[in-house]
Formats: sequence, structure tokens, C-alpha cells
Amino acid sequence: MIDALEQAEAAVAGCFGTAAWAATERDLVAALEATHRLEQRLAAVKLTLVRELDGRGTATAQGASSTAVWLRDRLRLGVGVARRLVELAATLDTAPPGVRDALAGGAVDVEQVRVIAATVETVHATAGAEAADKAVGVLVDWATQFDAALLRRLGTRILDHVAPDVADAAAEAALRAQESRAARERHVTISEQTDGRLRLTGILDPEAAAALRAAIDPLTTPTGPDDTRTPGQRRHDAVADLCRLALRTGELPENGGDLAQLVVTTSYDGLTRQLGTGALDTGLHLTPEAVRRLACDAAILPAVLGGNGQPLDVGRQRRLISGPLRRALVLRDRGCAFPGCDRPPRWCDGHHIKHWADGGPTCLANAVLLCGHHHRHLHHGDWVVQLGGDGHPEFIPPAWLDPEQVPRRNQYHRRR
Repeated sequence: MIDALEQAEAAVAGCFGTAAWAATERDLVAALEATHRLEQRLAAVKLTLVRELDGRGTATAQGASSTAVWLRDRLRLGVGVARRLVELAATLDTAPPGVRDALAGGAVDVEQVRVIAATVETVHATAGAEAADKAVGVLVDWATQFDAALLRRLGTRILDHVAPDVADAAAEAALRAQESRAARERHVTISEQTDGRLRLTGILDPEAAAALRAAIDPLTTPTGPDDTRTPGQRRHDAVADLCRLALRTGELPENGGDLAQLVVTTSYDGLTRQLGTGALDTGLHLTPEAVRRLACDAAILPAVLGGNGQPLDVGRQRRLISGPLRRALVLRDRGCAFPGCDRPPRWCDGHHIKHWADGGPTCLANAVLLCGHHHRHLHHGDWVVQLGGDGHPEFIPPAWLDPEQVPRRNQYHRRR
């Protein structure tokens, strides 16, 4: 064996001296395919050697704690790679002859072997040895056409081809097992960071995942050419929009006797001078800009304190843009009024054109409907909003975007 491998190694080493640029495209493609077949055949030989060495206990005899650790040192592999190599060698050793022959013949790669072996094992447990033998042939044939990922998906319906009489019952059982596993493993973890941010991690079951996708996907598309948010930032903002919408419905369960709400505490002087920070009822702090933005939202209860810390105004929801005034605003703007935005009214806040902390009245002539993204954009950017002569909102872009600063309007809702 060693003589043959040394000859093969010398032949492969000789290929490095060949001028690939001088070969025709047809020869290059043929050489690539031949190299891939050779790679798979060498993998079969390698796994056979690993399995034999593991079975003989060579690693422990030479002082290593396991074959994987020995391979890590001997072949300079990562321990994870070495461990998978030992596991795959054991899998190939017990796999049907057809699987080993396919790898040795270069027809499949090691990842496909892993998928085929696992699928055949499932078929054997479900439908018996005869069906498992049939599955080997079907899967090897598919492996010549599809990669490991697609082969795994196709393998979920292998019983339709090799044991149709039990396929439906097995598929239903597998689905029930998957559903049960999803129910057990569902969770969401909320970890508070030191700076007040939250880290969300978790796994949603298929039903909740579908609901979340349906809810946030329409909100994650860019709102226009000026939307420079990353996909991750758009998903973040979509989740925030969902929370604001839920708070606005008034249908959340009571919390301590009160309807679910968000309370922002700030000083009156700080708010009017645009300098004061704010504190949420959870203890987290907000910048002055965030406080002023949240104060526009009827679903947020501002708790404004005087100089002695006494509440001057707590929960001014009736004074904010809600009820009949919000309905009139929806009828006028029909959705987010920012140019190019298609967000519907239910995703929008009522924004005071002249902030109420600056003396701006709460009336239709001083209000505009904005989605969460453009509400933040207006508070933090250089755009200016005003009502045109016909009473509809128009937005003046910053000079760096349009030196002429020609007012722009949202034509999307007009067309609809």
C-alpha cells in the first residue's frame, strides 16, 4: 500500500509543474473533475487507515488519550476536525458496501457519505433492511446530482421511494416528533447589558417563527434611497415597531393593575431646553434626543417633573395625538408622510412639527404621521417638515442632499 501511495504522491506532485494556462478549457475542466475524484478516493483510503489505527489502539499505545488527540498531534489537525475524522471513519466502517464503494470510486464526498449513512440508518430502523438497501442506491444516485445540504432535505422523503407503504405514517411520526422537540426547545433569553441595552437570543417554534417573519418582513425593506441601515438594524427597528404597535393597541395584559405602558421621567426645564436626559421606569437612562422623540408618541406616558422633583404632568395621553385627532391625522396623511415611505398608519406615531415642549399645540396643523424609522430620522437628521399651502406635509431636505432644498412630498399614499 505504501508503495502505491508514494507513487501517487509523486504523480500528484508532478502536476504542480504543469502550466495550467497552456491547457484548453476542456482539459482544465476534465483535470478539475479528476482531481475531485482523486480527493474523494484518497479520503476513503484515509478513513480506512484511521479506522484501522483506532481499532488497534495505536493512539493509546503511543501515549495519547484518544485517537483524535493523536491525529491532532500527528497530522497537525484541529481537535474538532480530528474528532470528526474518527467519527466518520467509524460511520464508513459500518455503512453498507454501496456507500463505501461510492466514496472509493470518487462518486460522492465525505459530507454526502455522512448524510447517506444517517439517512440509511433511519430507513433501516423505520422500514427494515430491505428498504435500507434500496435507499443506498437511491441516495448514491442523488449524490451524483446534489450537494450534501440538498441531499439531506431530499432524504427526509426517501421512504416515498423505497417503502411507500409506511412513508405517510413515518412522515407523520417524524413531524410529531419534530413538533414536540420544537415545543420543548422553544425559548427566548433577554440579557441586560451594562449600558442598558438588551441582548436577545433564542429559538422560536415553527408557528411563532412564521408569525414573526410575517410581522417583521414587511418592515425590514429599505424605506427609500436615504435608508442606510444595515439588514440587522432594519430587523431591530422592525421589532421595536412591533412593540410600539402592541403598546398602542391597549390590549396587553395589565401589569400591576395598570395597562401596559412605558413611562419616561424627565425634568420640565431639561425637556424644553433640549438638554435633559430621561429615565425609564425600568431604571434605564435615555439621551435628551430620545426623550423628545418618545414624548411625541401617544403610547408613551411622559412624567414631567418640576425643579423640586414633583410631578407636573403624568400621563398626558389625552393631550397627545390620539383619539379623534389621530383619526383625522390618518385620514389626511394615510400613512408615514416622509417622501417615498409606504408604511401604513398602524405603524406610525404622531409627531409634533413644533415640539410640544417648545410650546407647540396638539392640533392637526402641528402634526404629521411618521413611521418609527423616519420619526428617528427626523429627530436626528437635518430634514425639516412643514405643512404646505394645501395643508399637507412636505419635507425640506438638507442642503448637502439638495442645494436648492426643494420641498418633497410622499406621493405613495396619494397614488393609493
